[in-house]
Amino acid sequence: MQKRQQPGRRTVLGAAALGAGAAVFGGAGQASAAGQARAAGRAGAPRELPVPLIVGHRGASGYRPEHTFGSYQLALDLGADVIEQDLVPTKDGHLVCRHENDITATTDVSAHPEFADRKTTKTVDGVKLTGWFTEDFTLAELKTLRAKERIPGTRQHNTLYDGAWEVPTFEEVLQWAEREGRERGRRVWLHIETKHPTYFRKLGLGLEERVAKALRAHGRHRKNSPNFLQSFEPSSIQRLDKLVDCPKVVLLGTLKERPWDFTASGDPRTVADLVKPEGLKWLAGFAQGIGPDLTVIIPRDKDGKLGEPTSVVKDAHAAGLVLHPYTVRNENTFLPADFRRGTDPNAYGDALGVFRAYLKTGIDGLFSDNPDTALLAAAEFRKH
Repeated sequence: MQKRQQPGRRTVLGAAALGAGAAVFGGAGQASAAGQARAAGRAGAPRELPVPLIVGHRGASGYRPEHTFGSYQLALDLGADVIEQDLVPTKDGHLVCRHENDITATTDVSAHPEFADRKTTKTVDGVKLTGWFTEDFTLAELKTLRAKERIPGTRQHNTLYDGAWEVPTFEEVLQWAEREGRERGRRVWLHIETKHPTYFRKLGLGLEERVAKALRAHGRHRKNSPNFLQSFEPSSIQRLDKLVDCPKVVLLGTLKERPWDFTASGDPRTVADLVKPEGLKWLAGFAQGIGPDLTVIIPRDKDGKLGEPTSVVKDAHAAGLVLHPYTVRNENTFLPADFRRGTDPNAYGDALGVFRAYLKTGIDGLFSDNPDTALLAAAEFRKH
């Protein structure tokens, strides 16, 4: 989604077909001639999303427990352009919205004695975890649990809502989006992530086919459908690219990280390799965007302060890719050192300053737990 965004021009994001199985989305550019040339080829594309767009990260998780209808609804009401869902499966194959399959910290499962024997230790993508996991519960069992705040020490105010909502299914979210879209007279956009797809495929719980089936049932599988599909595993996006035509985003960790499917298959490439021009060209063969860790856009120095922007925005745009990096949060503990204010790690720092610093790089969108703050900053880059 990269076109250099400079205050003073408004751009929009659209998705249009450019041949079988391909989609390109982006805005009329604030920016470079390359960005303007790409935009010129998108006549007739949907122009309903602004650039830069704001993704409500797990909803409005700065204010409500993540991946609940309370969080999704608030994000939409605050004006988030797109709402994110992370998908994991249940034992009986239903897709539910949790950031991780380990639900120890995000539900009240530990308070249910009937599930005490479900506590176990597993290795997920090379990390050993002890707790309760969605793949060990049927949907009916999971629906007896209630969601709670994942980081109560940081977001004590969110604990007010512990127990207010169930764990939502993907099907329920799709129905909610349709209902809200009818009531608002506009489509509700979703940013849908497959979590740990290699891990689940080995368990016989492949995610991509289930996601595609659900999208098709709701007519959200087309090139101009109001959703993005995302994954940290490029092979998951490649698989989805063969199943549905809606726009797709490859998520990328920090430069030294390696996608788990690469680790599993013996592919030696790291994120640093994938954000080089040749890596971006490869990604553009099956994806329309990337969602890198913010440090890939602007690294931090040894003191934790923001450094100078990299060339990734320019290089990704040159490859025809848009960028939706993640994640800006308002609290000091999550901010670069030079944007923290006071000594309380849980107090708000200069989040607006951080948003502006990243938006100045020309990114096309941004994930945030605090979509209202993000939208206030983004408005400066959307003005005529």
